[in-house]
Amino acid sequence: MSNVIRRQSIITTAIIFFGFGIGFINNLFFTSSHYFRPDEYGLTRTLFDFSNLIYAFTFLGGTAIMYKFYPYYENNLKEEDNDLLSWMLVIPLIAFIIFMFVATAFKGFFIRKFSANSPQLITYYFWIFPLGFALLIYNLLDGYCNSIKRTVITNFLKETVLRILTLILILLFVFKIIGYPVFIKLFSLLYIVLVIILIFYLRKQGKFHLRLKPSKLTRRLWKKMLPFAIFIFAGTIISTIAATFDSLIISAKLKDAQAMVAIFTFSTYISNVIQVPQRSVIAISIPFLSEAWRKKDHERIQTIYQRSSINLLLIALFLFGNIWLNYENAITTLHLNPVYLQGKYVVLLMGIKILIDMGTGVNGQIIGTSNYWRVEFFTGIFLLLLLIPMNFILVPRIGITGAAISSLAAYTGYNIVRLGFLWYKFKMQPFSTKTLLALALGIITYLIVFYLTPGLSGWLAIFIKSAFFSLLFVIAVWYLKLTPDFEPILNTLKKRLGIKGEA
Repeated sequence: MSNVIRRQSIITTAIIFFGFGIGFINNLFFTSSHYFRPDEYGLTRTLFDFSNLIYAFTFLGGTAIMYKFYPYYENNLKEEDNDLLSWMLVIPLIAFIIFMFVATAFKGFFIRKFSANSPQLITYYFWIFPLGFALLIYNLLDGYCNSIKRTVITNFLKETVLRILTLILILLFVFKIIGYPVFIKLFSLLYIVLVIILIFYLRKQGKFHLRLKPSKLTRRLWKKMLPFAIFIFAGTIISTIAATFDSLIISAKLKDAQAMVAIFTFSTYISNVIQVPQRSVIAISIPFLSEAWRKKDHERIQTIYQRSSINLLLIALFLFGNIWLNYENAITTLHLNPVYLQGKYVVLLMGIKILIDMGTGVNGQIIGTSNYWRVEFFTGIFLLLLLIPMNFILVPRIGITGAAISSLAAYTGYNIVRLGFLWYKFKMQPFSTKTLLALALGIITYLIVFYLTPGLSGWLAIFIKSAFFSLLFVIAVWYLKLTPDFEPILNTLKKRLGIKGEA
């Protein structure tokens, strides 16, 4: 099991990093002084955040239901009789249609809230809906693919293909083949392309069956599914509001709001590079956690918990150290718009938040796949109760840095509560002395490189600092044996490269 998770994590992480490489090129175009204004870049993030809210209000717990109940369908029904995917598509589709009518009726309220600081958002209001619809269907299919252990294809589509399509749109705009209005409209349709590709893939694999006649299993399980779906649905609304509230409050409260959203978006994008491995580990771990809970295999769950914690923490420290050593110099060297230097401390604060989140392992997924999944709902409420008032207080006073402070404080409290619950209920916790060693290693390695490379700038500085930090960090991880997965990965790489001998 751990070998499967490790292998799929490596493949998925490689795909995501390749996608981030393309995303980096996209961001160079977005943040350059020559092509997009900051407010034009910011609008793309705001549209996407509103589309995520549409998904949260319409998916009705569908992805979580598939994660938790698919093993029962797989073990008790023939492939062609499995009606779970069908119902998880049809019911949210009805919810989306209802939501669209309600949102259209409340357009006047939307205009009053955002017209003063974000007039561009009003212009493209109705283009939120096709993006939201496609995001809804894609995420439902993504959840289904994760349940059937087809995680690589969905990560490839979302992390790589989507960014390639975005790059094509950017180049069409840069070479003046299309104007900005057409760019935004086509941008709103990108996820529809991914949906079409994913449906075609599932049909070819023989995994896409639409069957609206309720199976015996559905008739037996729906009473268990319904309360589960309600709690997960409410919890997802809460978590999505938490994830998007910063940019929405910036859009509503700050002058030149979409430009500020752009700076915040770029800064969080840089920080989110750190989180790439977490996304692949989460996607791959969920079906194994679901199966382990079904078999009441607490030892396996604890193993996944601890390994995910130390592995993700080490990767996060490695990436964060490289980013923070080079951030300001990279902005200057790449000739980006100097306005993005205003996001320096957003990168720092969001990076620390991600370190904490990754260092606590897959705690949310362990709770979410257990019989105590309701706890995720209540911890989500706790997160929102911290996040919303802090944003309302800090963003108008100190701008985008206030949003970052709010996020760091709220998510730290959120993770502490989830850690506490798992320890109280199951005596599970992800930490060991290696956790402290890893943190000390990250700090010491950073300080060594920082103080030994003063005054350097340009591409040479980026290369020297990155190489020096990376070499010191990796050698120390190997020497201190901070993770049991280091040597198996190294041996796999050596085998692929034709190098003999064990690490």
